[in-house]
Amino acid sequence: MLILSDAHPIDRAEEILTPEALAFIEELNRRFAPARKERMTDRAAKREQVARTGKLDFLPETADVRAGDWKVAVAPAALQDRRVEMTGPASPAKMAINALNSGAKVWLADLEDASTPTWPNVVDAVLNLRDAAAGTLSYTSPEGKEYRLRTDAPLATVIARPRGWHMDERHVMVDGEPAVAALVDFGLLFFHTAKLQLANGAGPYYYLPKMESYLEARLWNEVFVFAQDYLGVPQGTIRATMLIETIPAAFEMDEILYELRDHASGLNAGRWDYLFSIIKYFRDAGEAFTLPDRAQITMTAPFMRAYTELLVKTCHHRGAFAMGGMAAVIPNRREPEVTAAAFDKVRADKTREANDGFDGSWVAHPDLVPVCKEVFDSVLGDRPNQLDKQRPEVTVTADQLLDISSAAGQATEAGLRLNLYVAVAYTAVWTSGNGAVAIHNLMEDAATAEISRSQVWQQIRNGVVLTDTGNTVTRELVTRILAEETEKLRGEVGEESFQKHYKAASKLIGDICLSEDYTDFLTIPAYELVG
Repeated sequence: MLILSDAHPIDRAEEILTPEALAFIEELNRRFAPARKERMTDRAAKREQVARTGKLDFLPETADVRAGDWKVAVAPAALQDRRVEMTGPASPAKMAINALNSGAKVWLADLEDASTPTWPNVVDAVLNLRDAAAGTLSYTSPEGKEYRLRTDAPLATVIARPRGWHMDERHVMVDGEPAVAALVDFGLLFFHTAKLQLANGAGPYYYLPKMESYLEARLWNEVFVFAQDYLGVPQGTIRATMLIETIPAAFEMDEILYELRDHASGLNAGRWDYLFSIIKYFRDAGEAFTLPDRAQITMTAPFMRAYTELLVKTCHHRGAFAMGGMAAVIPNRREPEVTAAAFDKVRADKTREANDGFDGSWVAHPDLVPVCKEVFDSVLGDRPNQLDKQRPEVTVTADQLLDISSAAGQATEAGLRLNLYVAVAYTAVWTSGNGAVAIHNLMEDAATAEISRSQVWQQIRNGVVLTDTGNTVTRELVTRILAEETEKLRGEVGEESFQKHYKAASKLIGDICLSEDYTDFLTIPAYELVG
């Protein structure tokens, strides 16, 4: 029996949490939660193997898939041109409307890293996406300003991102166990929006995050097949873009596309989570896998070039789209020179992606849509994509993907301070209910907080010597700097906010950075702090 825990009444929740929708969620969990549990066990076993051997490689058992002559299904018309994709949470309604109206080709409507999974946020996101598909989404601010969906130009095509396989949804219980968050998000979205989206000439499209193996992709494919039959939607209607944002997935790009080939439309280079995954996977593998300050790691680092070039080659060989990484700059009208310099960096980043063969890229703010569009327009011209750019000259080896030590840069105390500051600041705002946070003119989401706290843990583990001070990273040094950065935040946010969110966030960051055991995902213990 499914039991819904709803301690906080949510406006219009009854429109989403219908008996029919909840029955679908219940059926999804009964059918697929056991296999999901097996996949999580597989993750842990593979990580333990890598910890023993210090190696990852392409899978010998799937060599025939990599060598095979196959392609993914041809993309529907609504997904043929993806040159600019706006990202951001689907709640509140104002942000959803701004994203749909942004002029981007696609909006990644995020229920994952840019959204805190409070139950009101989850329900409101689905409600907003249902209303958007119905053409009725609107919002009036307390000051009386009205927000409506534009009618003078096309709206962005919606690709929704449910949470990853690792998360539970504690507000939904199935047979006495928390439901799988990915199945709750996908189930509610698919149930309420699929047929509306088809009527609009688009369809139920999804981004699938944080997978670590082709078996996890196979599980998603099984979910899609069942869901389409359940709702009477033709097979192949669902289309998914998979984020290659974990290091083991980088070795299984072909296999992930193959498992979802009837439903796949592309892969995305999830650069920040990819760095987080490298730190997590090789956290105890010694100095060769210790990264410099995260701000110094660019996409031109050899191991990052290997990853992105392999992604473009793989996608285009299989008829799938290659989507570029995030531009996280937030314009600041009070600092035009700083913003202009940041825009120049974004333009250079997008130019590299477009010239490498990517079919489009991500931006985090509507003001960046024209910048990204200009770059891709100059390369694409009248073509909707670059599927014809096959990159036969690219050959990537396992050693190149794992050549972490070639990254230029240094580990500094300034970088350590920034890591602790960002980790606490982001966690505090995340636990307050907002998953997309502007910090130092950058739109941060869970990925950058994950990198920050993971790097601190790794530096302690490896006794890293900081080049700007000569200090060795120890628990004592981290404890002192964390206290200093926490006090800095206390002065910036005020006592009331500090006591409500930042104090607990600082304790959590301290606990997981200083622990002997590594915490796989910051968001899991942080979820316990969410009301």
